[in-house]
Amino acid sequence: MRVIAIANQKGGVGKSTTAVSLGAALAEAGRRVLVLDLDPQGNASTGMGIRHDAREVSVYDVVVGEASIADAVVQTPVPNLWAIPSTIDLAGAEIELVSQFSRELRLRKALEPLHEATSYDYVLLDCPPSLGLLTINALAAALELIVPIQCEYYALEGLGQLLRNVTLVQKNINPNLQLTGIVMTMFDPRTKLSEQVVAEVKRYFGDRVYDVIIPRTVRLSEAPGFGQPITVYDPKSKGADSYRRLAREVDQKAPPTAPMPSMDNLPKVVITSPTEPEPETEAEPEPEPKPAAAPEPAPSAGTVGSTTGASASAPGSAAPASPTPAPPLKAPSPSRAPTTRSGSPGSIPPPTTRVSTPASTTSRAAVKPD
Repeated sequence: MRVIAIANQKGGVGKSTTAVSLGAALAEAGRRVLVLDLDPQGNASTGMGIRHDAREVSVYDVVVGEASIADAVVQTPVPNLWAIPSTIDLAGAEIELVSQFSRELRLRKALEPLHEATSYDYVLLDCPPSLGLLTINALAAALELIVPIQCEYYALEGLGQLLRNVTLVQKNINPNLQLTGIVMTMFDPRTKLSEQVVAEVKRYFGDRVYDVIIPRTVRLSEAPGFGQPITVYDPKSKGADSYRRLAREVDQKAPPTAPMPSMDNLPKVVITSPTEPEPETEAEPEPEPKPAAAPEPAPSAGTVGSTTGASASAPGSAAPASPTPAPPLKAPSPSRAPTTRSGSPGSIPPPTTRVSTPASTTSRAAVKPD
């Protein structure tokens, strides 16, 4: 029985998709496969079609010692594929195991009955996106390690820390752990970056990188929503074909016995432009824009001239200068006759001239006191 941990502390690189699809492809080839979902989010359990109400006994009960591993196994709709589902309760397992003795070996002890019974050909451990106690338990219980790496810039940043932890586990807890292979996932052939990441990883890890590269396809993203592996959801898709070829490569490729490469010179992808950019020259300072003139206030209503119809200014005051002459008022259209106050059509009354009176003159006589 081969116990393989699928781990990468970076999220969104395809760990759960690889665990479910690889397990389904191996089961399709006639192998008996058990998938352990060690992620509290339970994405692998959902991808295999296990409903939440069917997760009465989960990985949490196995890790804390409240149930045996045989009681937690659930048959999936895929033949030859079994699973131990996960629930959100697993998020509290790390806190509960902090004070426990040999907390790193809880999962290894729980898997011992499976080694004795040899009921399965493969046991795949889907690890959470962290380097916490659950991932350490998986690395301590596994004999092999498969690392999915996304074909993007950030994929290589946390790889060094993961491999350092693997080295610590080999030295202190599990000397039999080996890095079996690296799976390049979410490959986009339209981008130059994906090709650069694959070339850099292959240059550093050599034969440990699988020949099969998992492409980025819509079908792989849709399959978990229907609770089916890609081999069942769309058997003829590119994703299903890629994971079938990966399953054959994993099944035929023995774990390497050579030690892992050193962590001193990890691969780094640097995007270089084909031509050197021209040196930037300091631009001449632009002249400061002149302040805009304040808007001119609208003219006040005045007397109406008999001929021009323009508003007249107050006597004794200078007319304000305007940059552009005001447009003349348009005469009313002869087709529409103006109406009088009573609403009946009539002629236009002649314009009247308003005569201003002096300030001393009043319109009413002053009332003298008695």
